[in-house]
Amino acid sequence: MPSPLELALPHVAAMHAYTPGLQPTEPGWIKLNTNECPYPPSPRAAAAIQAELADGGEKLRLYPNPKATPLRQLIARLHGHGLTEQNVLVGNGSDDVLNLLVRVFGGPIAPTSFTLPSYSLYPVLVAIQDGRCAAVPFDRTMKLPVDALAATPARACFLTSPNAPTGVAFANTEIAALLARFPGILVLDETYAPFARENAIALLAAHPRLVITRSLSKAQGLAGLRVGYCLASPEVIDLLDRVRDSYNVNRLSQAGAYAALSDGDYYAGIIGKIIRTRDYWQGELTGTLGWFTYESQTNFLFTEPKNARGETGPAVAKSLYEFFLTRRILVRAFPSHPLTASFLRISIGTDDDMLAVHTAIQDWLRAA
Repeated sequence: MPSPLELALPHVAAMHAYTPGLQPTEPGWIKLNTNECPYPPSPRAAAAIQAELADGGEKLRLYPNPKATPLRQLIARLHGHGLTEQNVLVGNGSDDVLNLLVRVFGGPIAPTSFTLPSYSLYPVLVAIQDGRCAAVPFDRTMKLPVDALAATPARACFLTSPNAPTGVAFANTEIAALLARFPGILVLDETYAPFARENAIALLAAHPRLVITRSLSKAQGLAGLRVGYCLASPEVIDLLDRVRDSYNVNRLSQAGAYAALSDGDYYAGIIGKIIRTRDYWQGELTGTLGWFTYESQTNFLFTEPKNARGETGPAVAKSLYEFFLTRRILVRAFPSHPLTASFLRISIGTDDDMLAVHTAIQDWLRAA
């Protein structure tokens, strides 16, 4: 009799799953490897979830709003620029939205393009749909390769801005230049836009092939609720709704997300604090230590460690990564790509978290 692997679709049997950052199960770790918010979400979010659990959880026996309509309406109002609920789709995290986009515009007929390095989930989503990838590499300058992206035969192009893992953002003028030349769907993954100086929402009205995705996992501190969304033309939203699971966002997540997004003043303070912490430690890494660090417009820093002998490279990055582990500090390494192999990505934590990182770096330098 055939095994389950032999019965699986060939392209699924051959693919590799996405590998998330390490998730420690025991206490005592400083977790700076998955770009989570270091501060708690708005108290309104927990209160809204508790309200849904009133009366012994009576509401839990009922399905949630199938389209998350109130949440769509709120998101449209918050972003302005003439957007309505017909311009918004809500997903089980932004990963769900990205998956829907690949379902609609990816697949075996035409390749799906993205830059390298960028979010490593993109090729996994394409592989799930038995699609083909057209990867366009960055060089160390991280200048947006408009010519190369526009030249691909892709139906959809995924571009992360600000980029992960480098933190580099691309100006609206560059995005507009790409839209003018690339005839397919441009998916602009703005997961880290709350920490950036600019976003591309103003481009939506003039560019019906532009899709902007957002997450509530980073700035809003709701990674555990799994809520994300996209902004696009009504035509694109209608296509995504055709392939979306009927109840893809649960009742508690909808309630918590609505309450969080309604508390703009709270999050303005949180985002401002993260940006100030980021900029301070960017200066320390670049100025005091002399490490090459990309100018970040995100909630993390992508830095190239330099040891006490002034050496850089994959072995040096690995050495510091492993030293951090001895101090129970988790950061992220990206050894599989030449551009990223000599770097480490460090999420912005609390002041105490960042001081622990600094102390570990100093001890590593002395031990070398």
